[in-house]
Amino acid sequence: MTSQLLLPPNPFTRPVSAKVFLTDDDLTLKRKSNQATRVSNGFSLRAKAALRSNHSSSVEIPNQWYNLIADLSVKPPPPLHPKTLEPIKPEDLSHLFPNELIKQEATLERFIDIPEEVLEIYKLWRPTPLIRAKRLEKLLQTPARIYFKYEGSSPAGSHKPNTAVPQAYYNAKEGVKNVVTETGAGQWGSSLAFASSLFGLDCEVWQVANSYHQKPYRRLMMQTWGAKVHPSPSDLTEAGRKILESDPSSPGSLGIAISEAVETVIGEECIKQMEDFGETPDVIIGCTGGGSNFAGLSFPFIREKIKGNISPVIRAVEPSACPSLTKGVYAYDFGDTAGLTPLMKMHTLGHDFIPDPIHAGGLRYHGMAPLISHVYEQGFMEAISIPQIECFQGAIEFARAEGIIPAPEPTHAIAATIREALRCKETGEAKVILMAMCGHGHFDLSSYDKYLKGELVDLSFSEDKIRESLSKVPHVV
Repeated sequence: MTSQLLLPPNPFTRPVSAKVFLTDDDLTLKRKSNQATRVSNGFSLRAKAALRSNHSSSVEIPNQWYNLIADLSVKPPPPLHPKTLEPIKPEDLSHLFPNELIKQEATLERFIDIPEEVLEIYKLWRPTPLIRAKRLEKLLQTPARIYFKYEGSSPAGSHKPNTAVPQAYYNAKEGVKNVVTETGAGQWGSSLAFASSLFGLDCEVWQVANSYHQKPYRRLMMQTWGAKVHPSPSDLTEAGRKILESDPSSPGSLGIAISEAVETVIGEECIKQMEDFGETPDVIIGCTGGGSNFAGLSFPFIREKIKGNISPVIRAVEPSACPSLTKGVYAYDFGDTAGLTPLMKMHTLGHDFIPDPIHAGGLRYHGMAPLISHVYEQGFMEAISIPQIECFQGAIEFARAEGIIPAPEPTHAIAATIREALRCKETGEAKVILMAMCGHGHFDLSSYDKYLKGELVDLSFSEDKIRESLSKVPHVV
């Protein structure tokens, strides 16, 4: 029986560090029908949409995972072995991953059945609501119609249990007893702690140091579900000791403690919910740090875009202090600061780039998920960056209009949504804007306290710092 499992990165998505076990995996979901989801063009139905309720949650939970790679004509570049620089093979992962997860990582199949045990747990919070933000529309005096897919109703308060539950399930099924993972703001760590408690697994979490100290209640949440939590970097690992030797006050980053990837149960539900509203999105907006929340909403819509059913603008929003898509280079790089993981083709600021300690801890990562990066390179989406003060300004407006206090991460999507809605006000366009609202901010109120006191400042990246970090990116021919 395996007593502990340390996993390398998700080959198709976002890398992990040497001390990482589980990733917010590329397990992507689809609703019951195996046929292509029909998406209304929305044109003749938009007048009806204004008369409908501002809330939709009548869809069924998807019963299959969806793999976007199956629908891409150009497949993403493979992860490379850090020593041989040859593509990673499934057998290279056999002593680390459960067999079922290895199969899912390597498959080009479009759909994978979700185990019944996982579906039963999903029923605790899924399907999640799609809500029309009518009060925000009124506040902005915009002709645009704004919808948000709200994932804050899960036990952990974010979208990440969608993947934590099946990962815990597969590992428990194969006899694993202890799991180890990273977390930034704490949403992934708390999600895995929750999932581990359901399947009798011991859970150890390494949390980015800045968030570990900024968000004590998220740490306590993990501990309540039985997890052991450490700040990262720490003096408990060789990589952590080296970082602390060079910078004793290091705030850490997701590249020091990382694992995360993508899930699209969110978008699969949302396609049906938008159809129930009689709407088709013109613009889809989500925050990006590593990419799981953004991919979770956008990938099923990208599938429909590839098929020619819809043609929305799909916009990723990242922090100005950590702009991997808008300022990074597309290259093979390590997923961790120590340079121990396989090499992944992604937009990167350099694997030893440590961002300033912005309050959106879940977005402080030097690279973008390889699959998001690939989709971006293929032209299916665009990206912008926004500073954190503008994001918190938008969050306050949203909270006072819609009643939900957002986590710092989706405040970036809110700020971009407000920009788009105000452009519609100027042009008179009645666009349909769909936003990913990936979690609530109940454990992030210290950040709001700083903003309301006028103590929050915009942190920007240093060109010199990025040049130095990029100079250390491995050269792969």
